[in-house]
Amino acid sequence: MARTCKSRSEKKEEELPLFMTAKEVAKLLSVSESTAYKLMRQLNKELQDKGKITVSGRVSSKYLLERAVY
Repeated sequence: MARTCKSRSEKKEEELPLFMTAKEVAKLLSVSESTAYKLMRQLNKELQDKGKITVSGRVSSKYLLERAVY
């Protein structure tokens, strides 16, 4: 039986928490925590511009996966 390896960004949404912290984002995308915070601020700003309520220090897993280039 061959074993396949999925990339981190291919995780099913059900496996991820509803909101992710910078540590979780950094691990998922293989970036530093400071880069993860910058990305989270950008994504939360986009959501706020759409009229959504965001929580500082957290980002929607669903939105992150939609916008991630990986």
